[in-house]
Formats: sequence, structure tokens, C-alpha cells
Amino acid sequence: MSIESVRAHFKQWDREQDIMEFEVSSATVELAAAAIGVEPARIAKTLSFRGEGDTAILVVAAGDAKIDNKKFRHSFGLKARMLTPDEVLEQTGHAIGGVCPFGLKNKLDVYLDVSMKRFDTLFPACGSTNSAIELTCEEIALYSFAKDWVDVCKGWADEEELKENAG
Repeated sequence: MSIESVRAHFKQWDREQDIMEFEVSSATVELAAAAIGVEPARIAKTLSFRGEGDTAILVVAAGDAKIDNKKFRHSFGLKARMLTPDEVLEQTGHAIGGVCPFGLKNKLDVYLDVSMKRFDTLFPACGSTNSAIELTCEEIALYSFAKDWVDVCKGWADEEELKENAG
């Protein structure tokens, strides 16, 4: 059902045929990278957090990035608290391993982390544990109806290089 909602979502841009389905699982960053044949950093992972009230906030980040609690609190005014797998399914309509910012069950605020901007294209999931689509950052922003770009992650390659070059 979930991949079907994503297919329907991409139909508005005539991109549903660009969704790739794999014979193997792409449920984690590492599995997705192996299935596609790219470095893990190029997997666009969608993370689900508690927002205000009962709604979730989705953050899409590069596969090698980790949430920085201090940056998250600064950006959103909230503590970074991830949803449980059941809450993720309830909020997004997608099960863990296939969560993406497309074809969502509820209207949620989607933010894109700057960790993705160093790549020409990335590969977000498409609602199932064996799917992905290759998109540019601009396309991810357009197709996810993202509210904004944020800087809420740490541990990704370019950030480390910037620190080294500054010192």
C-alpha cells in the first residue's frame, strides 16, 4: 500500500516509472547503498520526530549524517525525540525501512538537512523496504513540499573537512 501511495504521489510529475524496486532489501542506509551500488552517504534517509502536539516533523538527511541534538533544539525549539515504529507508520503511512517524504498519510512538515547538498543526486526510499528513486536536492525539495533547509546534523564528511580547514 505504501509504495502505491508514493507512485500516486509521483504521478503528478510523471515520475512514477522512475521508482526502482529491488530483489533485495533496501531497509537500511547500508542495504540501500549496496542494492543501488552507491556510497551510503548518498542515501537520503527520512527521520521522524515528535513535533508540536500530535504531529510529526520529518527530516531528510544524507545517509552518513546523525542528528545533532543541540542543533535540532536550536532549529525547532524542541528536543529531538524520534517516533516509535508504530507512530511512524501512523503519521507517515510508511513502515520503518521505507519511510520517505512522499505519498504521506498525513500532511507533515518536511525539512531537508544541508548534509545532502554536497551530492548531485541522492536516493530516498519510496515507501517500501525495497525501493528508491534517484533525485536531485531540488527535486527532493519540490516533491516533498519541504518547508525549508536546516542544519541539524553532525558527523558527515564535508562538515568534518570544514572544521579541519578552519583550524
